[in-house]
Amino acid sequence: MKKVAFSLVLMSALVVGACSENGENQPAKTSGSDTPAASASLNIRYIDADSVSAHYNLAKDFKEISIRSISKLENATQSRQSEINRFGAQIEDKMRSNGYLSEASYNADVAKLQKMQQDAQNYLMNLQRTTEQEMAEQQQQLNDSIESFIKAYNAQKGYDAILYKAAGVYFNPSLDITAEIIEGLNARYNKVNQK
Repeated sequence: MKKVAFSLVLMSALVVGACSENGENQPAKTSGSDTPAASASLNIRYIDADSVSAHYNLAKDFKEISIRSISKLENATQSRQSEINRFGAQIEDKMRSNGYLSEASYNADVAKLQKMQQDAQNYLMNLQRTTEQEMAEQQQQLNDSIESFIKAYNAQKGYDAILYKAAGVYFNPSLDITAEIIEGLNARYNKVNQK
């Protein structure tokens, strides 16, 4: 809701600025001690976050790390599940073949199976929590890297605002600086890697 309201205010400001440049609806100048009403011209650019995520080398590296972490979690889940299923099948086979000499030995195996299940559940929950935490830290690092670069980039360019494309319905394609941002991010990231 805030994005829509901000977009509407921004678009209104752009329309007012465009009309003022064309000489339409210019406010009348006042005389005396009042200062003339000045039309504010905004110097705005935008970037496409999806393109940055797809082409920024740090984002690509984090995506590969995330894929490996998720794969590790899936493999651990399958491995533990197979181990539990195998032991459960052994209990069934032993029960069908009258391999249990007493109810106590059967109960001991069932208790062992339940402990295996509980241990697997705890291990997988911890592994999942660790994976999610690592991914959140990577996302924060990625966001900080992009924001830091954009601040430094804008200090040189002097734009009034740099928006994400998703913040609006339409932006003039000539205002798109995504390629410049990706190029700068990758240049900076590669320099860090070379150290």
